[in-house]
Amino acid sequence: MSTVIGTQELSEINQKVVQEGEVLPQVKLKDGSRVQTGTVATMLHNINLYNAGVRGAVEEELILAVPTLFKVGMFDLFSVEEWINGSNAGRKFVGEKAKEFLDNQA
Repeated sequence: MSTVIGTQELSEINQKVVQEGEVLPQVKLKDGSRVQTGTVATMLHNINLYNAGVRGAVEEELILAVPTLFKVGMFDLFSVEEWINGSNAGRKFVGEKAKEFLDNQA
């Protein structure tokens, strides 16, 4: 069983989208890997923050989400190129970081 890179950190980061006292679990996918729930919702929240001009920690959180986004099929639904070529700055940032992640896997 493997845990996707960044899962532990995402456990804390993803708390920003749920009410106090709620806990988002990690789940095991059919291939046996573990991912943190709430990552897509937190990514959407952080993209909105990025588009509003927030940088720093938001950028790091978006970068940490990339391996999980790949694992759950986000970039099968919308290709990395689609993310990069859109007019949404936050989405473009995620696409560029996803491309870097892919390039580093090769």
